[in-house]
Amino acid sequence: MENSGAPEFDVVVVGCGVAGLTAAVAAAEAGARVAVLERSTYDERGGNTRYTTAAIRMQSDDAVSADFESVFLDNCGYHVQPDFAAATVLDYANWPPLVRAAPFTDPELISFFADSAPKTIAWLKTHGVKFGGIGFYGLTPRASPRIAISGGGLHLIEVMTAHAQKIGVKFFFETTAQELIQSARGDVCGVRAISQSGGLLAYRAAAVILACGGFEGNPEMVVRYIGAKGRYLRPVAHGGYYNKGEGIAMALKIGAAPAGDFAEYHAQPIDPRSGATEPIVMAYPYGILVNESGRRFLDEAPGPIDASYEETARTIADQKHGIAFCILDDKINAIENWRRCVRSDQPPESAPDVRSLGKELGFDGAAAQRTIDEYNRACPAGNFNPRTLDGLATAGLTPVKSNYAVPLDKPPYHAYPVISSNTFTFGGLKVNVNAQVVTNDGDALTGLYAAGETVGLYYGKYPGATSVLRGAVFGRRAGEHAGTGAVAARTR
Repeated sequence: MENSGAPEFDVVVVGCGVAGLTAAVAAAEAGARVAVLERSTYDERGGNTRYTTAAIRMQSDDAVSADFESVFLDNCGYHVQPDFAAATVLDYANWPPLVRAAPFTDPELISFFADSAPKTIAWLKTHGVKFGGIGFYGLTPRASPRIAISGGGLHLIEVMTAHAQKIGVKFFFETTAQELIQSARGDVCGVRAISQSGGLLAYRAAAVILACGGFEGNPEMVVRYIGAKGRYLRPVAHGGYYNKGEGIAMALKIGAAPAGDFAEYHAQPIDPRSGATEPIVMAYPYGILVNESGRRFLDEAPGPIDASYEETARTIADQKHGIAFCILDDKINAIENWRRCVRSDQPPESAPDVRSLGKELGFDGAAAQRTIDEYNRACPAGNFNPRTLDGLATAGLTPVKSNYAVPLDKPPYHAYPVISSNTFTFGGLKVNVNAQVVTNDGDALTGLYAAGETVGLYYGKYPGATSVLRGAVFGRRAGEHAGTGAVAARTR
């Protein structure tokens, strides 16, 4: 039964990744009494943030990338009704309720995100988070600039957890939120949770901030929303397995408006043989990708890899059993530092011929050899350059290969199996610029906030290196707004 003696707080934060920690710290700095509920153990805290390299789409600590707002506006929803889009030029208070609740990314939300990013970076620095250069998994230049957190997401988790504890935030690990508590008016005033040590508990507060990730760790929700191919997907890191979608589900249950693309996810191509964090395989532009039938099915090198790998990974998920095979010949070893394109801890399978590779890995080797013969005949003469888009494209081949079309004719041959990971899901909750959850009637749901993956912000294509920043910007804003409001209500 519910423990009526559970402690009361001003703000309860659900989740302990970048969004949850920034929310907790910001709320506590506003004078609020803050609790953080986290499903994992202390040692595994941090969700996806713990495992990320924490790349951030900024050209410097002081400025976002030049394309920051445009990449969001280009992927803000599908076939938005014209009068809805036109209404967004009005002040937000004058938007019709249907527009405020509509499932597209509001332009003022994007503007707030871009404007707040440098301030949030500066704020994180004041708490000891360090920023520095970032490595890359490709050999060609990035399509847009990046900065990064030195030491990645783990550094951020450790620094912000320590600071939160220092300023009085209370953490409850191995505690899973299950249901929102509402007042007779419908205001959110707490959350029910289950603790491995304390059973059912009610954490009552003036505000709840949902920062507990998406639903990539919940196979039922993944298949329900993404479709049958979802059964072949797996989280890119251990932290994703903790993200089971309860935050989204419990808010939708009480009338929160959905937003974001529930049918899509941020995809990365990984080696299924590896249990390492983010075991990506990005060497395929220098070879070919075939499916189990031994056939090519896409352009392996349409442009900069950091602008195309997501679509490649999603197309892999559409293949039979959700798997493909990256085939390279031994010329790959003449490319200096090519292994920086692969983070799998497993070596490629190698064999003197492609048929043997097929037997080892489970694809039609004879058909793959025919595919390679056809591909080799379509390769042009020219100077191969793996460090730029060299324009060496196949001729008369479907699908085309737009760059790096060099024959695969030097044994031994090497191959990696490749599947699509579900780094995080896109579907979530609609919020306003204060990170307040919006209802289906277009109003702010009093007492409820959301940040990080729990917010639905992305449609179609993921604007790379914006997720950690999204968690920090909107986590901080949620904490500020909720904390200030809660303290004012308590002291009136």
